[in-house]
Amino acid sequence: MSSPLLTEATRIARDFDYPAAEVQRGVAEYIRQSNEGLAKENTTLSQIPTFVTAVPNGTEKGLYLAVDLGGTNFRVCSVQLHGDTTFSLTQSKIMIPRELMASGTSKDLFTFLARQIEAFLRIHHNEHFEAHQRRRRDGNEEEDLFDLGFTFSFPVRQHGINSGTLIRWTKGFNIPDAVGHDVCALLQSAIDDLDLPVRVAALVNDTVGTLMARSYTSPGETGTLLGAIFGTGTNGAYVEKLENISKLQSMKDAHYDTHTGEMIINAEWGSFDNQLGVLPCTVYDRDLDADSNNPGIQMFEKRVSGMFLGEILRRALLDLHNNASVGLFKSSTTSKVSVPSDSLFYRQWGLDTSLLSIVEADTTKEMKDIKVALKDHLNIENASDEDCQAVKILTHAIGKRAARLSAVPLAAILIHTGKLNTDDIVDVGVDGSVVEYYPNFEGHLRDALREVPEVGPAGEKKVRIGISKDGSGVGAALIALVASKDETMHAPSKK
Repeated sequence: MSSPLLTEATRIARDFDYPAAEVQRGVAEYIRQSNEGLAKENTTLSQIPTFVTAVPNGTEKGLYLAVDLGGTNFRVCSVQLHGDTTFSLTQSKIMIPRELMASGTSKDLFTFLARQIEAFLRIHHNEHFEAHQRRRRDGNEEEDLFDLGFTFSFPVRQHGINSGTLIRWTKGFNIPDAVGHDVCALLQSAIDDLDLPVRVAALVNDTVGTLMARSYTSPGETGTLLGAIFGTGTNGAYVEKLENISKLQSMKDAHYDTHTGEMIINAEWGSFDNQLGVLPCTVYDRDLDADSNNPGIQMFEKRVSGMFLGEILRRALLDLHNNASVGLFKSSTTSKVSVPSDSLFYRQWGLDTSLLSIVEADTTKEMKDIKVALKDHLNIENASDEDCQAVKILTHAIGKRAARLSAVPLAAILIHTGKLNTDDIVDVGVDGSVVEYYPNFEGHLRDALREVPEVGPAGEKKVRIGISKDGSGVGAALIALVASKDETMHAPSKK
């Protein structure tokens, strides 16, 4: 006979069920929102054109630079592509001084970034650098420039493969005079002031980088269709036919190459179904959203990504804890609560998603790892076996729902692009801590894929999912390569 605690935990867990019929409803709605996003601006699914019109096949060669400005660190790396799906990477990481992030001018910030590129070239590519300086001194006009991919993880409105204006700063940056300006031009201007042999060839989104890096390193002839991130946040990018991106016609200053007939689209799928037409919604999802700093947006992300899963679990466990009739984490010998008042259990965002992975991975009868994790993370001592069992029931339900939800955009893109109608393998590159470390995340995702009739077991078997490391380095270098090829082979069409 089940105890009141486990009965109640099981009842709450059922609220997180995401059955096949709901997965199918989600997929149909995703396809609808995705077509809407391809046709016009300011839609729920942004479907942002990236102006990257080719994916690599692993035979590309050359030395490229990549820089990544995505938060408090600035990363500079060089990537040597060997032409056989392998590469070597050299990198350095520099912390950005706080005063440049918020009180300086854009010139101060971009000059700082260009100086880091100069220091990197002097240390790692000094011969090339010195030769460039010599040619300049001798009046030799012949250029031998490094092409650079610029991963810039802030909202930009992109106009071409190497131009995009900053919409707004996030992540603690606030430099007003950069807003509305082309970030590639700002970086190029600072590079030119220092006379560096570098051309900013491409503006890169990290999800697109994930797709490119996977396409270069993945085995076989087929290029990668989709790059997806399931980590702190979630997003995806995929290869779309140019003819389907009808909103390009109204983008007056857009420049892009048309010879492949394709373009990578950055879906920005974290905001899928913000209006909650089809997404599941428990009381815990609702409360988490209401108490977040961006209520009403990124609704898909708030059910799927690592930033939020721990908080959903914390709220569900708190409900059990506060329910006098079941008494989660209450000592059985005395009526005293065994959770100290300063425990992170009582604090918003206090429960880290890594706890879910530990709980899910512990299949032992003693549940020792769960007990240690509760002590380490939340300062909860002597949790009973029943407490641990209740934690396990809820953790499993929340993690499984996240994985099954993750199948929705994947299935929708597989169906929309028609990629399952051939005999080819469909290659998907993924990155992020949730997909990499959460036990059986891919297994639950694949279960849900098979339940979508247009995919089915046969379609799911064709999907090859592989971890794609370092999209912001290797991916950015590859986009710089594609951009430099476009420049030399084809004059960009103006639409």
